[in-house]
Amino acid sequence: MELKKYSIKNRVINGSKYSFQGFLALLNEPAFVYEVLLSCLLVPIALYLNVTIIEKILLITSCFFVMIVEALNSAIEKTVDRISYEKHSLSKNIKDMASFAVLLSIILFLIVWLTIITNYYL
Repeated sequence: MELKKYSIKNRVINGSKYSFQGFLALLNEPAFVYEVLLSCLLVPIALYLNVTIIEKILLITSCFFVMIVEALNSAIEKTVDRISYEKHSLSKNIKDMASFAVLLSIILFLIVWLTIITNYYL
């Protein structure tokens, strides 16, 4: 079997196209949209705050981390639904575990933001 040879340029273009299509698909997920909107508000605030560069990076990274985990959660849920809409305890467990990962990322986000903000401003 011969592997198709693609130029780096084609790989980057195709990869970017598929990534953008994934982003557009995620815009149908309300939780992801809320997280994007919140990040659009908080990232500029993080850049404006009078905190160290490392703390700015932590604030911004925590925003992106929530969106990353939400994207993976959505992908897992869509995959489980694609396999079967039938109620099954394993399917429920898989979806619940992915949802818990989102919850953990939100808790981490809150810890980072509250720790840094309270350290400087309260």
